Amino acid sequence: MSSAVTETEESARSSPLTPLKLVGLVCVFLALCLDVGAVMSPAWVTADDQYYLSLWESCWKPASTEDWQCSSTLGSDWQVATLALLLGGGALVLMSFLVALVAVCIGTRRRFYAPVAFMLFAAVVLQACSLVLYPIKFIESINLRIYHEFNWGYGLAWGGTIFSFGGGILYCLNPKNYEEYY
Repeated sequence: MSSAVTETEESARSSPLTPLKLVGLVCVFLALCLDVGAVMSPAWVTADDQYYLSLWESCWKPASTEDWQCSSTLGSDWQVATLALLLGGGALVLMSFLVALVAVCIGTRRRFYAPVAFMLFAAVVLQACSLVLYPIKFIESINLRIYHEFNWGYGLAWGGTIFSFGGGILYCLNPKNYEEYY
């Protein structure tokens, strides 16, 4: 009887670190890296080497010159909202990564799983809202008469959102129900 209590106390103090949680931590780290890359990217929308749009600036090249003319995008409400939602989601991903990393380092893991998953799912909602808002408002407000495409910066943001979602799912899984993953 006392050995059962001892095992219960020990499992309550430090749960075993499962591969699911390590993969979840890697997913959160990748999401963080992709979010930083997306925010810093100069190429969210490009158009035939004549126009590009990032979260920070809009640049175009008149046909008669070789010089690019740029202006800030922070004057438009929808671009500020997109940036705020993406940065808010990125901040939640950063906090969840730090909490998950601290939980792995100090050994008290189980009580941190739910808050990490909650922060990741909240980040997914914020980032998905910004990534749906961006193309809708871009097409509605900017009239380009040339071929344009959403470029790698926009793709990085979607990649970060997907990895955040995957990390959230992995942190929701209860390792006691999946003994084969030990």
